[in-house]
Amino acid sequence: MTDATPSPAAEADQAPDYDDLTRDIADVPAVEVITTVAVHLLSAAAVNLGLDKPDSEHKDLDEARKLITALAGLVTASATEISSFHAAPLRDGLKSLQLAFREASIVQDEPGQGPGEKFTGPVYA
Repeated sequence: MTDATPSPAAEADQAPDYDDLTRDIADVPAVEVITTVAVHLLSAAAVNLGLDKPDSEHKDLDEARKLITALAGLVTASATEISSFHAAPLRDGLKSLQLAFREASIVQDEPGQGPGEKFTGPVYA
């Protein structure tokens, strides 16, 4: 009877070389890292605002507020570094989230007190 379990040496020969499969983080341009993080924050905030689908079960305005504020800080701080080509769409997405938050919130924040508005200033429709 033969043992069907491969030896550790055979497994090492078959294992993928993860260095070949991943990109070294030092090779990733800063603008790409910043915009990727911003898009993740945008997406997570949108889901927490319930914008992913009608009657979303993931609606959590407290979490959305935190994500929008983090996004506002990132976009505001990095705007001059990533150029307006990259910053403008992020600002538009941020403003859309801030307005959606106002619409979804039962208790309205004072102008300038909404999520991220300490970084962006008051947001009006």
